[in-house]
Amino acid sequence: MIGILRGYLVRQNLFLLGVCLSIGIGVYLLADMFDRLDDFVDAGLGVSTVAAYYGYKLPLIISQILPAVFFLSFIIQLGLLARSREMLALRAGGCSFGRLVRFFFIYAVLLSLVQLSFSQFVGAWGENQSRRIWKEDVRKKQLDELVMRDIWFRSGEFIVHSEEIAPGKMSAKNVTVYEFDLDSRKMIRVLNAERVKVEEFGWRVFYPVILDTQSFSSDTRRSMLLPVMQDVKALAAVNEASGREKLPLLALGKAIKDLEASGSNVERLRTIWHAKISYAFTIACMALMALALNSCTENMYLGVGLGLALIFAQYGLHMVGVAAGQQGVVPPLIGAWVGNAVFGTLSLFRLLYVGSPLVERVVSAPFRYLAPPVRDLE
Repeated sequence: MIGILRGYLVRQNLFLLGVCLSIGIGVYLLADMFDRLDDFVDAGLGVSTVAAYYGYKLPLIISQILPAVFFLSFIIQLGLLARSREMLALRAGGCSFGRLVRFFFIYAVLLSLVQLSFSQFVGAWGENQSRRIWKEDVRKKQLDELVMRDIWFRSGEFIVHSEEIAPGKMSAKNVTVYEFDLDSRKMIRVLNAERVKVEEFGWRVFYPVILDTQSFSSDTRRSMLLPVMQDVKALAAVNEASGREKLPLLALGKAIKDLEASGSNVERLRTIWHAKISYAFTIACMALMALALNSCTENMYLGVGLGLALIFAQYGLHMVGVAAGQQGVVPPLIGAWVGNAVFGTLSLFRLLYVGSPLVERVVSAPFRYLAPPVRDLE
């Protein structure tokens, strides 16, 4: 009998989850497509390429919206169970509220594990493929209009700073070049030029102001070719490429170990690593939140409205915690899990208060003592 009940509840939840997920994917695709439509049209992409882009991106979309979609579908399921008196029948049949909470929480934990595996394998693969289409078929055709700002790089004995680099025009503006002696590691001279042309054998600077750091004398020339061998198109590709935070969980963990061994600061990446896990287990937190919300109101429409507000509040706290962890304000583990910890703890406390008479008596005791005595009416 218990097995049949569990199967019924799981099938009902998966059906509602599928419906809500389909609606969520449709809304996401429409919003994203309208946002990128001009880019697709300007790049001259065909329908097949656009369809391939969103086909590859679909697993990422699912992994991003699944916690919120599960929360809404679970609220709807609990509301339907309450409206059809099925919840009352379950309790009358000996299935306690605590038993239902344990079942749904275990189910949500298993779904969280599926979400984690799906996002870090299928989702990461799809994201790489969609990013490849975007870079190769869209961004490369926008190269003529791309302008990179505040760029630093090193090329041989030169350290170069440019306020603007236009890879498509093979030019740069407001360039400062620091030239060093590689043997003594001393700065030899500093060149400032407002206009630079990137050529095959170096960077040609026009009307540079040259400062000799040894004699502190300055000179100006019409033009000169510096052996700065920096491919600005390759620099643009590196500048546009996503960082290590886009790596799957296992690859990111390896990168963190390598960077930590080299003495680099890994607080930001470590926070992202923990955040990938905590976001997947948001589903388990959402299950507790939905059950706690259902204990306050069984009205499905009110529950959905309050649920949307709770989703934004939980996600906002999650993002604040992740940002604090990346900045080193709090440890990465705390920053990544603070959203789930706060809302999960509050929801669990509410469920204990509703489901345990002992907890309810303990919590209510101070209020009973503070309440004024009720006088008998004669």
